[in-house]
Amino acid sequence: MRKYPIELLAPAKNLEAAMAAIDYGADAIYMGAERFGARRAAGNTTDDIARAVEYAHQYGARVHVALNTLLFDNELKEAENTARRLIDVGIDALIVQDMALRAMNLPVEMHASTQVGNTTAEGAKFLEECGFSRVILERALTLDDIKKIRQATNVELECFIHGAICVGYSGRCFLSRTTSQRSGNRGECSQPCRLPYDLKDSAGRKILTGKHLLSVRDLDLSKSLEELIMAGVSSFKIEGRLKDVRYIKNIVAYYRQLLDNIISHHSDLKRASIGESSIDFTPNPAKSFTRGASSYMLYGKCGDVASFDTPKAVGEYIGRIESVTRNGFRLDTTATLSSGDGICIAGNNGVGGTNINAVADGVIKPNRMDDIVVGAKLYRNYDHRFALALDRSKTRRTITCSAKLELSANGATLTIKDCEGIEVVISRECKLQMATDTTKMAETARRQIEKSGGTIFLIRDVEITGNEYFAPASILNDLRREALDLLRHKRLQSPMSHDIKSDNFTAKYPSKVVTRYENVTNHMAKEFYSRHGVEIIEPALEQQPTIGERVMISSYCIRREIGECLKQKPRIKGDLFLEHGTTRYALKFDCRLCQMELWHLN
Repeated sequence: MRKYPIELLAPAKNLEAAMAAIDYGADAIYMGAERFGARRAAGNTTDDIARAVEYAHQYGARVHVALNTLLFDNELKEAENTARRLIDVGIDALIVQDMALRAMNLPVEMHASTQVGNTTAEGAKFLEECGFSRVILERALTLDDIKKIRQATNVELECFIHGAICVGYSGRCFLSRTTSQRSGNRGECSQPCRLPYDLKDSAGRKILTGKHLLSVRDLDLSKSLEELIMAGVSSFKIEGRLKDVRYIKNIVAYYRQLLDNIISHHSDLKRASIGESSIDFTPNPAKSFTRGASSYMLYGKCGDVASFDTPKAVGEYIGRIESVTRNGFRLDTTATLSSGDGICIAGNNGVGGTNINAVADGVIKPNRMDDIVVGAKLYRNYDHRFALALDRSKTRRTITCSAKLELSANGATLTIKDCEGIEVVISRECKLQMATDTTKMAETARRQIEKSGGTIFLIRDVEITGNEYFAPASILNDLRREALDLLRHKRLQSPMSHDIKSDNFTAKYPSKVVTRYENVTNHMAKEFYSRHGVEIIEPALEQQPTIGERVMISSYCIRREIGECLKQKPRIKGDLFLEHGTTRYALKFDCRLCQMELWHLN
């Protein structure tokens, strides 16, 4: 029976995060190169990426590198040189947005970034026919949308399952450029979607004031993994290339356990890499950065996905403040808080935060008493004890092996085979004397051969023959060290499986027009679309002023979120506008497609 690999894909802002992600169970990681990644603050040198590749490949895990910004003509050569250097150090895939990189026909697996705007079956089919081996899906797709794409294609589908959500369709959002020179499509999003806005009607009346109306909660599809597998997703992506190592350890370990449990119940599924991670803490995603959990649009267009009061991490709900003393308070629950914890207080005056200095006899003493009032909800957004557990975690990822030691009068031979059947043999010629105690010799030999600590291997089964001969522990230790070192190098030399395809330009783009929102910013991308049947290519909005233009399109809808959906007989009539300072946007609603648009007015 063919087994289908299921991949847990983790972010890595640097080499330390990359190694942690692998240690805690990721089947693949994605990193940014020094330039041209959609998170400019998470760039890495080619040398560090090479080290990450070697570390990952020990376990058959993959390294994907994001070169997923738009490119200008004067950057094409540097981008190509960067890509070729990365290919030379053994990366497994490039994640790209700009079709110039596809047109270069680089000898590497190509993944279509979510920035390409992967929302339709027609678009995914086109990318597959152009030689992309994987399509990374837009976060706002429903389960039915994903099923339709699966039915129309054979390409691998990658889906975000955890972390921050871009409220606008990826690659089609220009909101950052309306407030600064920074562009999300160029790796420098200033995140104006997290700012407070006033919602006004056409008469200028304020409907909502100072609310974070575009700030949606974070994605958590942990309860939907099996459904996504059945829908055709094979790669499960954690967002967070700017997150710290604590986040990586906790969230990767959490999803590793969930996916392993699902795989164990399906005979046609397997992990995409090998190695067992012995987690020494209990993963809990509520204890890492989160704006609150949401399945977003996976089960259909819905409301209650925003976080109007704050764009920051609120954390896990603890309880309500029951009483207040001169320098502290009591909760209405028996939840345990400790000195050093960070708390978030949600009351009538909005959301505030502070740290806990001490806890004594049920009285919690915060660093400051602002916002501490009876009835306020309290959340913990930093668990000091849990953070210490993550910092002290010594989780080790190991590859299970078996060993056979053969002793004779003329020396010793050690054979070690890993769980994938890769085998090494090390022999030592020397004269061995007869053992005075054969049972003790067998026990000693087994104990010495099993000592694989400090390596990536775990020897669980040792067969001993010839234990009537005595072999010194020094010889056995040397054999084991040499064999495990050779096995590691042999694993690294084993070729990784790749799906590298070229583009023969027979595919036809689903439209005769590439609009300014699809961002053709260089001559190679323009030639790419022309050769695929496009007749009109508009100048990219990325290189033009945004006044008077649509700067965001989204499945999220403010009207739906506040209970004023146009399909539900709303009380609020007419046009609506968002304002932040002097910046103003018009809201437009496409009820047929159930989408909201932002248009930049000034």
